[in-house]
Amino acid sequence: MESIGEMLKKAMADSLKDQERPAGAESAQELADRAIKDPDVQKFLKEHASELSKQAVQDSMTNICEFYLQKTSPVKAIADYQAELFMNGPLIGVRYLPTAAKRQRDEERAAESRIELIDMPKKLRRITLTDLDKGDPGRNAALLAVGKFLDEYEKHHTAKGLYLTGDFGVGKTYIMAGLANRVAKNGGKVIFLHLPTFISGLSSHFSDNSLQREIQRVASCDVLILDDIGAETLSQWSRDDVLGVILQARMDNDLATCFTSNMEMDDLEDHFASTKNAVDPVKAARLMQRVRYLAKEIIVTGRNRRLN
Repeated sequence: MESIGEMLKKAMADSLKDQERPAGAESAQELADRAIKDPDVQKFLKEHASELSKQAVQDSMTNICEFYLQKTSPVKAIADYQAELFMNGPLIGVRYLPTAAKRQRDEERAAESRIELIDMPKKLRRITLTDLDKGDPGRNAALLAVGKFLDEYEKHHTAKGLYLTGDFGVGKTYIMAGLANRVAKNGGKVIFLHLPTFISGLSSHFSDNSLQREIQRVASCDVLILDDIGAETLSQWSRDDVLGVILQARMDNDLATCFTSNMEMDDLEDHFASTKNAVDPVKAARLMQRVRYLAKEIIVTGRNRRLN
């Protein structure tokens, strides 16, 4: 596979061929004279004057001209890279480094790759904390808690999670998306899933025996966000052997876990108690102990933004 260095060298060589001038046009010496007077070249020569002899500068003119041509007439094939002079032993070399714009794009792509959305809208990848409306008093407590969570997580790579509860459309999921994207930008791996859809889709893992692998994957990620907990239809199996196992593993390993819900925690316990075939308040209380251990309850209020 051709390396980036080889690609750049080839692209630059092709460009220099394309820039060959007809008879009577600027000579190689004239090009060298212009290149050596370039402000960036002059700055480099002054900075390294103690390391360079006159002969070394002369022997490096091909690279100096290449730097100058790429600066003044950039090759489109390597537009994402910026030419830079450097000391290559006793001579002057030219190398190509990613531009600031390319580095930013690469960082954004890398951050996106660290967030896995399961049954969640792709647009959540674009939400940042700066996008969120901070003028709504109903969000203040949640945004303050998110800030504290991020400070703690960035210091220790773990933190007590958040349980955002409130009415439909107040922005709980968007706030969590901002949190998720910040964690991913700083290097953490996040799984952000819609719990009701995730649970209803678990049967698809029966045919290839991948269920335990999927549960383990969710249970062990750096940060897990369970969206809309309380809206799922639970069986004893999905409550105890899926959700219970995931939350127990995260509690045991002190892994950051966040939730959004239309139910407050006390109501969620009642929801856990009733499954399709039985009512079991003891198992519900045990599951809620895990939720309360993992996350702090924050009430989010405000207008329903989905109606706008």
